[in-house]
Amino acid sequence: MKKFGGAIAILVSMIGITGCNSEVADDNTVKVGLLHSLTGSMAISEKSVRDAEVLAITQINEAGGVLGKQIEYISEDGASDPSTFATKAEKLVDSEDVAAVFGCWTSSSRKAVKSIFEDYGALLWYPVQYEGMEASSNIVYTGAAPNQQIVPAIEYLIDQGYEDFFLLGSDYVFPRTANMIIEAQLAAYDDIHIVGEEYADMEQTDFAAIIAKIEEADPDVIINTLNGTGNVSFFKQMSEKNYTAEDYMTMSFSIAEEEVATIGAEILQDHLVSWNYYQTTDTPENEAFVEAYKDMFGANRVTSDPAEAAYNAVYLWKAAVEMAGSFAVEDVLDAIATGAVSFDAPEGTVIIDGQNQHLAKPVRIGEVREDGLIYEVFATGEAVAPDPYLTTYDWAEIIR
Repeated sequence: MKKFGGAIAILVSMIGITGCNSEVADDNTVKVGLLHSLTGSMAISEKSVRDAEVLAITQINEAGGVLGKQIEYISEDGASDPSTFATKAEKLVDSEDVAAVFGCWTSSSRKAVKSIFEDYGALLWYPVQYEGMEASSNIVYTGAAPNQQIVPAIEYLIDQGYEDFFLLGSDYVFPRTANMIIEAQLAAYDDIHIVGEEYADMEQTDFAAIIAKIEEADPDVIINTLNGTGNVSFFKQMSEKNYTAEDYMTMSFSIAEEEVATIGAEILQDHLVSWNYYQTTDTPENEAFVEAYKDMFGANRVTSDPAEAAYNAVYLWKAAVEMAGSFAVEDVLDAIATGAVSFDAPEGTVIIDGQNQHLAKPVRIGEVREDGLIYEVFATGEAVAPDPYLTTYDWAEIIR
């Protein structure tokens, strides 16, 4: 993997971060949009995702571009607000006429822009695990479907002997739907119980009342679907009461290496997470990805599952464009529909399912260690086919 050194890398990064004027584009370039929260409660998670996209674009440009064109990116700030995401999405696909948009994190932001991409016939590459129950022909989902994160995490906990579950999440689409799935999954077991369920506002910083309810319920494990700064506040306030994973184990679906670095490894040590990729994933492609990411953004930076899924998205778009021989969305979608668009990703080879536009992905349960990194404690032997509507699970019939 070629290292990105000095002034060239800094210049390329600065140009993209500040955005590009549409008049700069010419016959030698193709424009794409990057749409993430660079301010607000979700910025601690989404900045690294944007950076991974910048890395992929820079690598592709240095290797000759796509169909002979250099990629010009326009970076917009969704500001952790779904309505802002919608405004910026419409600007990118209408005024800027980009070939594709890579963006969003929360399901609220994705749902806010979904109809815009459908109405304009545009294409969104969405890089984060989510609650499923969706398959838009104008979205490619490069994060995990629920059967690639939520369901196997619960199966793992049951196999480990956990019986009393407390459900804690931010108050929006993903946590509520994820918990609906978990409730249906656990209902199939006579000896497994949900002993509490609480939601926090996205901007909430005081978790004293929720912690008191956790103490009263005394669960074996907390299923955590908090997002953004809510995770920081919750875990730091649990730590202030000297609670560790030995007292209250958590299984988190939105804490990756970036969040561990912000919250503190000493606070999150021994807690569990469920993703498809970690910085410690042992593949040659990941070794090269981690080296390139740190070379471009700093030795202290960490990669994460959402960042890797965003990096993959840019390369998968490139592969689909080259298969189509065209940047036109309808041609790219035709290429995707073949089921043959793939990428040798840091997590392992990923393939876009031509029917639902999700990826086949490996599942990895991880444990946070004292060095701030996450290490596998369980992994599937091969990639798991996406099942966004959970059609292969009998217990999920009541929620479909």
